[in-house]
Amino acid sequence: MCGRYQFSDEQMEEIREIARAVDRKYGAGASASGEITPAMRAPVLLPQQDRIEPLLLTWGFQGPKSLIINARAETVPERPMFRGSFQDRRCIIPASAFFEWSEDKRKYLFTLPDGRALYMAGLYEEHKGVSRFTIITTEANASVRDIHHRMPVVLQRAMIKPWLFDGSAAKEILREVPPELEREEASSQLRLW
Repeated sequence: MCGRYQFSDEQMEEIREIARAVDRKYGAGASASGEITPAMRAPVLLPQQDRIEPLLLTWGFQGPKSLIINARAETVPERPMFRGSFQDRRCIIPASAFFEWSEDKRKYLFTLPDGRALYMAGLYEEHKGVSRFTIITTEANASVRDIHHRMPVVLQRAMIKPWLFDGSAAKEILREVPPELEREEASSQLRLW
């Protein structure tokens, strides 16, 4: 499960470009920077006709009693809450990293090798005038499994356009094993509680 991620434009040019585009659209300083938590507004990449545009959306679909921040890759095509979004409203959540906690409450930072931006598959919806997104998770690969049994669906760069614009390709992407990641124990907050 992905419950926090990092959007830091200090570390990588791809993230800086997205942050600049969001700031041009919404005003200086509009794009959140640093650790992103549920209910925050954050940059999300959406398909707009034949191009990709970064917009600010709120993290979490509104459920009956709480925010739904993650959707399971195995069930999004069929679950009533996600089916329509999977068919027509797929998005990408850009990040520099994501966090997971081990059973002993240690916080770990997961990144792609070589400092590349991390793109997570997601869905979006409009709920009572608020544009919201959720991150799709899948079974953890070997680089995450000993910390947590789930991880975000991390897209390779070649998967970005197919994920956004091709429904058949999106179904296949959900079955892909995510790329191997690097991890380090996060020093800013070693324990959840």
